[in-house]
Amino acid sequence: MATKTLEDLFIDGVKDIYYAERKIVAALKKMIRGAQSQELKTAFQTHLEETEGQVERLVQVFELLGKPARGKTCPAIDGIVEEGHEILEEFKDSPALDAGLLAAAQAVEHYEIARYGTLRNWARELGKEDVASLLEATLAEEEKTDQLLTQLAGAKVNAKGKTKAA
Repeated sequence: MATKTLEDLFIDGVKDIYYAERKIVAALKKMIRGAQSQELKTAFQTHLEETEGQVERLVQVFELLGKPARGKTCPAIDGIVEEGHEILEEFKDSPALDAGLLAAAQAVEHYEIARYGTLRNWARELGKEDVASLLEATLAEEEKTDQLLTQLAGAKVNAKGKTKAA
C-alpha cells in the first residue's frame, strides 16, 4: 500500500468540499422557502447564487488538477444540514425560526471557512498557486457571507425570535 501524501489529502479535501457545496445548494433552496423575513430570504438567495458560482469554481479546480469533478460524502456537512432541516420542522411558525435558520447557515459558513482556508494553504504548499487563488476567492466570499449573517442576526433576526407567537 502506497504512503498517502499531502497531495492525496488535498484531493480528498477538494472532493469533500465539492460534495458539501452541492449539498448546500439544495439546503439553501429549502431555507429560502422556510425563512420568514424578506431580508433573510434575500440573504439566502444571494448566497445561493454565490454558492452555485463556487461549485463552478470547484469544477475549475478539478480541471486544473486533472481530475474529474466528483464529490466524496462529507458526514460533517450532512450533519450540519440535517440540523438545519430539524430547525425548519421544529420551529415552523415560530418567531424564532429565522434565528435558528440563520444560526444553521452560520454553522455551514464556519465549516466552509475552515475547509477553504486549509485547502488554500495546502494548495500553496503544493505549489498550486492557480488553484490556491480560486480557493482564496471562495474563502473571501464565505467570510463576507458570515459577516453579513452576523449583522443580520444582530440587527433584527435574533430580537424578533424573543417575541411570543400570537
